[in-house]
Amino acid sequence: MLPDNLGYIFDAALKLTPNEPAVLQGDTTLTFAELDGRCNRMANALASLGVKAGDRLALMFTNDHRFIEALFGAMRIGAVPVPLNIRMGDDALVYVIEDAEAQTLIVNAEMAERAQLLLARLIGLKHIIVAGAQTDWSLGYEELLQSVSPELPRRQTDPDEVCMQPYTSGSTGKPKGVLLTHGGQVWNADVLRKAAVLDHSERALVAVPLYHKNAMIGAVKPFLLAGGSVVILPGFDPLEVIKAIDRYRITYLTGVPAMYKLILERQDALRKYDVSSLRYALCGSAEVPEELLAEFQQVFPNATMAESYGLTEGGPVPVVPSRWGLKRRGSCGQAFPGCDVRIVGKDGVTELGPNEVGEFITRNPGLAKGYWKLPEVTAEKFRDGWLYTGDLMRRDEDGFYYFVGRKDDLINVAGENVYPKEVEDILLRHSNVRDVCVVPAAHDIKGVVPVAFIVEQENGKTTEEEIKQFFFKNGAPYAHPRRVFFITALPLGGTGKIDRSQLKQMAKES
Repeated sequence: MLPDNLGYIFDAALKLTPNEPAVLQGDTTLTFAELDGRCNRMANALASLGVKAGDRLALMFTNDHRFIEALFGAMRIGAVPVPLNIRMGDDALVYVIEDAEAQTLIVNAEMAERAQLLLARLIGLKHIIVAGAQTDWSLGYEELLQSVSPELPRRQTDPDEVCMQPYTSGSTGKPKGVLLTHGGQVWNADVLRKAAVLDHSERALVAVPLYHKNAMIGAVKPFLLAGGSVVILPGFDPLEVIKAIDRYRITYLTGVPAMYKLILERQDALRKYDVSSLRYALCGSAEVPEELLAEFQQVFPNATMAESYGLTEGGPVPVVPSRWGLKRRGSCGQAFPGCDVRIVGKDGVTELGPNEVGEFITRNPGLAKGYWKLPEVTAEKFRDGWLYTGDLMRRDEDGFYYFVGRKDDLINVAGENVYPKEVEDILLRHSNVRDVCVVPAAHDIKGVVPVAFIVEQENGKTTEEEIKQFFFKNGAPYAHPRRVFFITALPLGGTGKIDRSQLKQMAKES
């Protein structure tokens, strides 16, 4: 029986294996019983401060097990956590906290100084809880938890109640609050648990930000539901990831392409440490080059890498690769039972056939209810029960889906559609191209054309003309990059995705 409240996602493990490790961080290990008690204490502590069902509270954390306690604890009394992307600037953080109408802010020790600096701008806050000693401006996290009972009467939760309100990155405007529901998020965690065939023997490593869906739906929620363990690193460092695989006998990784590339570059560490326990890896949040999949398989012969796809509003995961069974290289999976997906043409209605590129839309129990206080945007994106994702995909004859790019990233070169991912895939075949990103740039004659930013395997070994000629031999002439920039690393945004907006600006200024 699945829980009605996402805050109780590890109900089964609590009953069956209460003394097994649920969360590990450094030298700290919390069993399922201990995690449950701390979640209950957080719920009681918030209730004692007057927090009630429907109230928003902001979570401002680096990677820390207390984030999980605060998240699930708040949900247990019906409060709505708002995870903050701490890589946002101060203005964006203030906007999100105020837009959410959060009256409580919970932060860990690493965020305490920043939180204090923001207080003067956050006039709506009533309570600030900090992992540290109580101060004249904050309540102490541990003191507060220890002042209340670890027992909590269970509150009945409607499946359609909002369980959390993450904010989108705001790449096309101000960040938007996404209204996710208890029933929908429990359903999606269960589907992913089944697709990955997770059980109590699995141990996931989380080095991506806990506030992002890549960590929460890619690891934390399905693993705790399955009774597995979650190991938390403070952040991503390729050497520390490799060491952690050895130390904790990690079986599962989740991350983004840039992270896996950096791990694979540490051949010295991969030879030194035992990484043979790894059995499965999910790679999401950005397109996954075929060369990366092949190299990963060589370095981790006991493991399988699967390309994942998701978006905060969309389930978050509407298609999923199966851990075993049929697979397709480069595919992000198939639709799973209970989830409807389509690829539609420009009219938003006509369903396209196999291998035609169009907008990906989905209808499933995990869809967001809409956007917080944005009825017009909600009506535009959610139509007749379907979410219009803005993502371009194609489907093969066997029902496998392939991510092509964002509609916003499509480059129309004098009437010809150019998909950046297809250009990138061709350039990655070059023996000295380690990484690449293609973005649009203005052109006097064509209107807009693709330009490429390239990270070389060996710096200074390749010329712009060589890259262009390589593309002419392997791709459509109209799609060739008109300019090539060589850089040492692609810039990343707050969620580990390549920061295309920064590259667009660099191209504009060059």
